[in-house]
Amino acid sequence: MHLSQIQLNPRRREAGVLLASPHRLHAAVLAAFPDPSPRATGRVLWRLDADEHRTVLRIVSPSAPDLTHIAEQAGWPTLAETWAVHPYGRVLDRIEEGQAYGFRLTANPVHSRRLPSGERGKVYGHVTVAQQQQWLLDRQDQLGFRVAMADMGSDRIDIDAPVTDSAGETPLALQITDRRTLQFSRRETSVTLRVATYQGVLRVTDQDLFVRALSFGIGRGKGYGCGLMTIAPTR
Repeated sequence: MHLSQIQLNPRRREAGVLLASPHRLHAAVLAAFPDPSPRATGRVLWRLDADEHRTVLRIVSPSAPDLTHIAEQAGWPTLAETWAVHPYGRVLDRIEEGQAYGFRLTANPVHSRRLPSGERGKVYGHVTVAQQQQWLLDRQDQLGFRVAMADMGSDRIDIDAPVTDSAGETPLALQITDRRTLQFSRRETSVTLRVATYQGVLRVTDQDLFVRALSFGIGRGKGYGCGLMTIAPTR
């Protein structure tokens, strides 16, 4: 597995086109691989991290990408290092149960309503902050981690307003730092996605499940910049 990143220049016309459409950006990401098909070790995942100073595209993938076309069309060609690829397998191999990490995740938190027949009905995006937070908390065990208590802290994660557990008693090191509704066209079809970016501190409870979540993504919308969780060691 590999972890890659490239800084984009939003002022460039081609960058604006990509940033305005997750569908176009997904196509550009897949074009970086001779074969972008999922492998036994993982699949191609990507995420945009943007603030007032930088817009960074991060990619996790089974094979190393060639991001030359993105750098030339939407990046900063004058930078000494326009894009970088790092071996991610070393990080995954060192993960053990009980370890704590700061994390960042952009996801598409959704729910579906059961039809009278018992079949799964239409999928709806969660709307409120509380619903979106609970969506992640409900999936902790199947993803191989538990969100840490707020007083655990981290030198890399700043938790301003921690949420509480389902019982409403224990403050947790989790917050939503960004909420957006993405609307774009895909093959003449209008697509709407509710997206939330989570940040916090977690503790690994199941190594295999957690590594799989990092390698194959979390939730829906993986083709549109959702599902990639990145981690950083905590003190």
